[in-house]
Amino acid sequence: MYLWLDRVIGRDSYAWHSGGTTAGRECIALYFRNAADAEGFCAAFPELELADGTRYPGYSSPALPFGRKTGEDEALCNLYNVSTTQEAMRQLFRSFEFTDKAGNLEPGSIYPDRLAPIIRHNREALELVRARWGMPSPPSVLKTVRDPGVTNVRNTSSPHWRRWLGPAHRCLVPVTSFAEPLGPGKGNQWFAAAGDGPMFFAGIEARDWQSVRKVKDGETTDDLFAFLTTSPNAMVGAIHPKAMPVILNEAKQWETWLSAPFELALKLQRPLPDDGLRMIENPI
Repeated sequence: MYLWLDRVIGRDSYAWHSGGTTAGRECIALYFRNAADAEGFCAAFPELELADGTRYPGYSSPALPFGRKTGEDEALCNLYNVSTTQEAMRQLFRSFEFTDKAGNLEPGSIYPDRLAPIIRHNREALELVRARWGMPSPPSVLKTVRDPGVTNVRNTSSPHWRRWLGPAHRCLVPVTSFAEPLGPGKGNQWFAAAGDGPMFFAGIEARDWQSVRKVKDGETTDDLFAFLTTSPNAMVGAIHPKAMPVILNEAKQWETWLSAPFELALKLQRPLPDDGLRMIENPI
């Protein structure tokens, strides 16, 4: 864990000290300079549970944190893995003019606000590039100048998202496995395609977007992306009953998502068939 903190977050961006025990459980205190790093840490170590005194047996007040209902599990998982090679992606789209601008892509896990590969339009061609995970947030939800980004999009009728739902802003997000939380302190359940074929998330993207992602960096200009979600199929719903990513696993679906009119493309915002995924123990 500490090696990960030093390598990914940087020693000047976090601090920690042992916290002893609280309510009979071992604790450690971690301090981050910005919320995005804290979110990345939580995604990287799902087996750790955030301390929440309102969940301890000794908590007797009826008050709960704002927006949380009794018995509600508000845990979310923003974590997926990519191991598809660049050559494999070039071969999948060999019938198109295809340009690889992603540099040297290393396989591994993708966390919010990190760079990840996407396939997007470049005029009449397609290009493989890296973009930052998290589309611009609706202004109404921002409390400060900082915008950490929105990783998943469900409400495609929102005027905020409509501007990016045309073909020019749609993209494919390569994925080989994705995770959903099993519950506090229980880690993640990973899902992969049932067969050997490739799969992509149905994504949207924005280019040259100016915003403050991290206060220490100030305003930056970034290419951003997110992917659509929908109601879960039976397999994912057993773990996460609220939603699952929109997954495209057929060439016809990829072409439809990238080029079809809005009304046709949005028909792809539906659960993958129940037999389209398998549960796996570790990411692939």
